[in-house]
Amino acid sequence: MTHISRPGLLSANDLSLPPILHPRISSLLEYHQDNLFNWVQQYGSPLNIVVPSILNDNLAKLHAAITQYSVGAKIFYAAKVNKSQSLVGEAVKAGLGVDVSSRYELRDALDAGCAGREICASGPAKTPEFHKELIDQQALISVDSCEELEDLAQLLSSLDHAPKARIILRYRPNSAVKSRFGISAYNMRSCLEMIARHAAGFAFEGFHFHLGGYAPETRIAAFWELTQWVEAARDLGLAVSLIDIGGGLPVRYVDAETYDAFLARQDAEHYRNAMLPGSFYPYGHKMDAAGWLETFLSAKGETDQTIAGYLQNQAITLGIEPGRSLADQTAISVFRISRVKELEGGHHVIFVEGSSFSACETWFASEFLIDPILIPSQQNGHHQTSPDQTSIRAYLAGHSCLEEDVVSNRLITFFTVPKRGDLLVYGNTAGYQMDLLENEFHRVPMPRRISLDADLTTVHADIAVNAVNAKGAQQ
Repeated sequence: MTHISRPGLLSANDLSLPPILHPRISSLLEYHQDNLFNWVQQYGSPLNIVVPSILNDNLAKLHAAITQYSVGAKIFYAAKVNKSQSLVGEAVKAGLGVDVSSRYELRDALDAGCAGREICASGPAKTPEFHKELIDQQALISVDSCEELEDLAQLLSSLDHAPKARIILRYRPNSAVKSRFGISAYNMRSCLEMIARHAAGFAFEGFHFHLGGYAPETRIAAFWELTQWVEAARDLGLAVSLIDIGGGLPVRYVDAETYDAFLARQDAEHYRNAMLPGSFYPYGHKMDAAGWLETFLSAKGETDQTIAGYLQNQAITLGIEPGRSLADQTAISVFRISRVKELEGGHHVIFVEGSSFSACETWFASEFLIDPILIPSQQNGHHQTSPDQTSIRAYLAGHSCLEEDVVSNRLITFFTVPKRGDLLVYGNTAGYQMDLLENEFHRVPMPRRISLDADLTTVHADIAVNAVNAKGAQQ
């Protein structure tokens, strides 16, 4: 069996960020390398490989945190995090709802067996057609604005024998006053009054907010802000049974201490363009999703009551919409090397069959700060560096004619010289990383996606049917 070569730490100029890998993923890379090469040969490069069964491990940790605080909770898997239909199916099989943001995600959730009442629809620009499908399915609609609420009321008045529209109101917290999303405190009362006037058409269930970033403090503050609107709604005769706090539960990609050391020591010389990115996703979180949730539920308000205590006393269910944290460790992306080229200055560029559209962080002037894992081809053998070459430093580039088609600007140290035909594997790419920007530039077909059963050998095509139908309708 060919070994796995990981970039490593050599000196102050060579910083390593080895990925945290789920045991099932480690087993796949260690003991199923022949399959990896065969699958890339069959399906092409880059190849996205999903192991949906890992989602259940993530879910178990969240359930443990929730159970510890004795609160009622409803978890919706955020479909937008990844286009994998197998992950949607696994979430539904595990008893989760699905958070959707388009008609296509709605239909894929239904195709996966999700009941309409278990679906929550977010997003600020829902069309009348989308609203109509959601009402017909009795899905929960997160209303983003007064205007959307008025649109819904008008649509309901035009429908014969329509069921009530199940709604929650998306609140814009004080920490996000400049955001275009959500209903401000200034407009919240008028929305509640409108719902009370249209009680025959609306089934009001509560409130929603969704914030950027991963700090629990902003969610805690937003939650306590919302409690005043719970009282206002009940004063108007509206029942409140749900507060949905959205997503933003963190994922730990690399060891926290290793990540902090990297940030402290990196400089522009570690990047091929001599430019230090302005920001990164916090890849080395100090806490995982379960720890974050425990911090949130145990947080106290002005009366010394915890959030968990408030939810219990008010008989309110906590809604959560994790995407990235439920998909944590469920997928890898495999790139085949097409060429390794030495450049002036002593470093190299590794060209891969694929593009930065399949590893999107460089398009946001940032980096996917995880070392790729080199798996040498058996045809190339266990090829160590030559005696006069103890290592190489290289960045990764795509196959296109664009200068900025770069998978990684960071100069990564390889102790084994990569060669044509070798594989580079990025771990933990399910969370927005592998398909957010994918396209058919240069008329190259879209990267393929397969899913594996827990045995790591049974292969399924991982295709969302309605995405295929939508593409066909556009042609």
